[in-house]
Amino acid sequence: TATVLASEIARISGGARAQLSVSDRLGDLQLDSLGRVELLSALEDRYQVALDEVAFSASTTIGDVEKLVRGEIKEQSVARYPYPKWTRWHVIRLIRIVLFYTIILPITRVMSRMRVEGGANLKNLAEPVLFVANHITAGDHALILAALPAHLRHRLVIAMEGEVLRDWLGPPAKTRLFTRLRWLAQYVLVNLFFHVFPLPKESGFRESFAYAGECLDRGESLLVFPEGVRAPRGQMQMGTFKSGIGILAQELNVAIVPVRLDGLYELKRRRQYFAAPGMVRVIFGEQVTFESDTKPSQIAQDLQKRVDQLE
Repeated sequence: TATVLASEIARISGGARAQLSVSDRLGDLQLDSLGRVELLSALEDRYQVALDEVAFSASTTIGDVEKLVRGEIKEQSVARYPYPKWTRWHVIRLIRIVLFYTIILPITRVMSRMRVEGGANLKNLAEPVLFVANHITAGDHALILAALPAHLRHRLVIAMEGEVLRDWLGPPAKTRLFTRLRWLAQYVLVNLFFHVFPLPKESGFRESFAYAGECLDRGESLLVFPEGVRAPRGQMQMGTFKSGIGILAQELNVAIVPVRLDGLYELKRRRQYFAAPGMVRVIFGEQVTFESDTKPSQIAQDLQKRVDQLE
């Protein structure tokens, strides 16, 4: 196993094959999240086993990988990401719509007084689609929901940091009771107000991608913030769109609509809660598709460029 691991890691990372130790961690071997997914798939193909991707993170050691291949590490030993079914219940969907029009939409419009541009690009879309947007504030998803036409707004599923959702629902053992209750309330409210699903940063991508595919099969569009974090100064830096968005785009094979949020950082900088008319803009770009053989890193770079160039 060690020889196979050394060969695959050298191929994926583009480096020379090195002597591996059982204590070496994948995160120290120039394997990012994209590389770990590729290594996982290569090992599954070679050994004809189904490996637990949630256990396959940056901190996973070579020794852990060998145990995974031999089936010595079980799925129960790793905390799972939550994919609740109750968020799809008809009564929950109805409550979500009522909450949106009575709370989210009025607050968003009064505070942002936003201008929507590129609405013509949303006409005649071959739904469902994948929306990708830059990330500036905690309210970005509410702005995009408010900017979308109703037929897209009510069938939109929003990607959220998987590790956050997992910790809210199943916090670490030493977490205080008050914090546990607060996090549980946050988890329930976020799922009640917004239909979210976990998109992990470290591992568990394939389960997340499978869930995203199920959403598309139901006719639901997706919203993803490929930067993963809110831009500290409101401006995207080249290379901040994670390669995972490229993998997701390949897996889903649907049209992608770039979205740019503009004017929000100025509000944050001024600590201003109410914007002047037209100061905040939500800009929708033209839809784009990619050939199946396009590299995930190239897809991520192209999407970031498209979002950045929206004016």
